[in-house]
Amino acid sequence: MSSISFIGLGGMAHAIASRAVTGGHSVELIGRDPAKAKGLAAELGAGATAGTFGTVPVGDIVVLAVPYTSAVPVVTQYGDALAGKVIIDISNTFNAAATGVLTPEGTSGAQEIAKAAPASAHVVKAFNTVFGHVLVQERPLDVFFAGDDAGAKASVSVFIESLGLRPLDVGGLEMARWLEGVGPLLMGLARNGAGTFDIALSVDFPR
Repeated sequence: MSSISFIGLGGMAHAIASRAVTGGHSVELIGRDPAKAKGLAAELGAGATAGTFGTVPVGDIVVLAVPYTSAVPVVTQYGDALAGKVIIDISNTFNAAATGVLTPEGTSGAQEIAKAAPASAHVVKAFNTVFGHVLVQERPLDVFFAGDDAGAKASVSVFIESLGLRPLDVGGLEMARWLEGVGPLLMGLARNGAGTFDIALSVDFPR
């Protein structure tokens, strides 16, 4: 199994890291609050350790689990420490009312992160279409992902499968804008037609 680093200590980091530990991965948890990182590592148990914010992450895959507004500044601060890494961007870019996205037309949060990252790093958008509280329930779920580098996408696909989830490739990183647009769609569905946030999107393949 792989070593996976998480930058960010929120609910989504906890949910993905928990499944990663169960899947046999070594997990490194990194945040600005060292005590919180150590506490989360202790909660997850064997296979989880706390890293140091700003230093080179241990994992070949780095899950960027910070809010969209913090993502580019964090990647910029890390700089060459992220060289050669596969960066999974899990952020959502929707506005405060969750009725639209904050990014300008023709781009996405993931593409902004890719521009800020070292040239040798590869950004893959994934996990933003799944609510954290649903992910932690250990149900079988579909995870949509997008990226430009075939090798990076293959690594992310294998990682997703190792969590007991089904990876579904939607194309190049330009598709990240539409994955990020799923955020407002899910919020609207939860508030209206579904009437609950205990939902997830899935794809059915007719036979």
